[in-house]
Amino acid sequence: MSLFTSFRYLVALHEHKHFGRAAEACHITQPALSNAIRALEDEFGAAIVKRGRSFQSFTTEGERIFESVQRVLHEQELLKQDLKSTRDQPVGSLTLGAVPSVMPVAARFAGLLNKRYPGLALALRSMSSPEIDAGLENLSVDFALGYTERLKSRAVRISTIDQYCERYFLLRRVTKATGKGLRIAKRPMTWEAAARLPLCLLTPEMHNRSIVDAAFKQAGVSVTPAIETNSILALGLSVLVGDVSSVLPGALVDVLRGYSELEAVPLSAPSVLTPIGFMFSFNDRPSQALRAALNMATDSVWQQYVAAHTGSLLSDAPGRRTSPRTTLLA
Repeated sequence: MSLFTSFRYLVALHEHKHFGRAAEACHITQPALSNAIRALEDEFGAAIVKRGRSFQSFTTEGERIFESVQRVLHEQELLKQDLKSTRDQPVGSLTLGAVPSVMPVAARFAGLLNKRYPGLALALRSMSSPEIDAGLENLSVDFALGYTERLKSRAVRISTIDQYCERYFLLRRVTKATGKGLRIAKRPMTWEAAARLPLCLLTPEMHNRSIVDAAFKQAGVSVTPAIETNSILALGLSVLVGDVSSVLPGALVDVLRGYSELEAVPLSAPSVLTPIGFMFSFNDRPSQALRAALNMATDSVWQQYVAAHTGSLLSDAPGRRTSPRTTLLA
């Protein structure tokens, strides 16, 4: 077994926090994975894993070893991509993380990126904001789409590329379906009025919920949801079949355009605009795959595509700017 293979097993164990699931992800048996980890412990002369009846955690030394292993594998991937890629056709892997509320945009980005550069192997993961932060820091995530404003207090150097501002809508059932798809109301509703309705909202630990709660607080009201869920899909379905409404960002409302039973009403007073952007660890030597993603993220055609599926969602609304701002947060 090569040392690089053992390193990948270690990364899988760190990700899954379970010997069985890590072995399954690596398509090997659990004893084979355990033996590989023990061999690494012998090689480094330090315990990597705290063992009990089941996996407990990595040791302090194990975390340090994992961080070094990630850097080694990252360098290996950089070299492989440089050797296999041509100027116009990059080859290599790219892991893209996205918070749940922006997954429709991230999925479109991944699909169009693969279409433009078929030599790329893409992994798209739905992740919480803290998971994205950790992934960018330990190099397990190459590129991420999420809430850029929350990075300002972090010490790690993260570069950002603005994409759009997330707007919020009340999603509700209509009395009579028109058969022409989801309605986008032109007349807004206040957050205070929305608070009087039975609502299905995300659970409190999700960052999107904190944005919604802050908007209700700014409107001078508090909300006790009728339903709470950590599933983005459940928000729309609960409105579709139940007697509740919900608060959704525009990117998710756009996915529901085919449902004529639903109406999305823009929320106002206060006006809430949350910056969404791509994030990546600052590096003066990005991989070929990351270069390709960066090129498309700043491409005017992609920017127009984003504008069509976010924002006010009205067909006659003016498009957002097509020159995204790139910043470095140190």
